[in-house]
Amino acid sequence: MSRTLVIYYSRRGQNYVRGELKELEKGNTELIAEYIRDAVGADLFELQTVKDYPEDYMECTEAAKEDLRNCARPKLKEYLKNIDDYDNIVIAGPCWWGTYPCAVFTQLEKLHFRGKKVFPVMTHEGSGEAKSRTDLKKFCRGAKVEKTLAVQGALCPTAKDEVTRWAQKKLK
Repeated sequence: MSRTLVIYYSRRGQNYVRGELKELEKGNTELIAEYIRDAVGADLFELQTVKDYPEDYMECTEAAKEDLRNCARPKLKEYLKNIDDYDNIVIAGPCWWGTYPCAVFTQLEKLHFRGKKVFPVMTHEGSGEAKSRTDLKKFCRGAKVEKTLAVQGALCPTAKDEVTRWAQKKLK
């Protein structure tokens, strides 16, 4: 059986859900990461920035846009040193301006992916997979980057069965 690691970034608190701002106790991507963990016994690694994004959703989106425009690499509280013990690497995050939050790229640039299978997972409110797979091909050189699993954020709380089936099919 393959060993799987889920590297993820998730946003708790104020989020955009079906056209409204709502407070989420647990971020959508965190839910999906936990479903994958439960389905295949994956290890989880949550990316957390040293400097928090604004709590206000609209301010957060502007900060994320500025990060992307500047190719920022926000500092993380903790970094993975390597992924040598894993065959499958799931990279999960919300869709911010058509791709992952820049904090994801901060971590990916420090890892070596040669010979790994990478599985993009993106939560979104209408943009689908966006550039998730294309961008991971740039950052995960030497890996086989599989098709993206895109899950609409509003559906994440009820997507456990769908994500479990995907994980058991792709990650075993």
